[in-house]
Amino acid sequence: MKKHITYTTNGVCSRQIDLDIENDIIVGAKYTGGCSGNTQGVAALVIGMEINEAISRLSGIKCGMKNTSCPDQLAKALEQYKSEKENL
Repeated sequence: MKKHITYTTNGVCSRQIDLDIENDIIVGAKYTGGCSGNTQGVAALVIGMEINEAISRLSGIKCGMKNTSCPDQLAKALEQYKSEKENL
């Protein structure tokens, strides 16, 4: 079953990430705001990726002097999804 999630980002230029997940595979990803080329690139790269793999690859990436980045925020969105799924 496909699940759509919307995540409001913190500490980055993008404002929101929309993800579609089916059987723990990312089947859709779109950023709102942020550096267009970078966010489109990250979104395209995670399509078809299992959520744990995406978290592993993206978690902890920083943008300049910030403590986070658009890829790191995507990892946080997936971690939140996993946490909410486990609590059902």
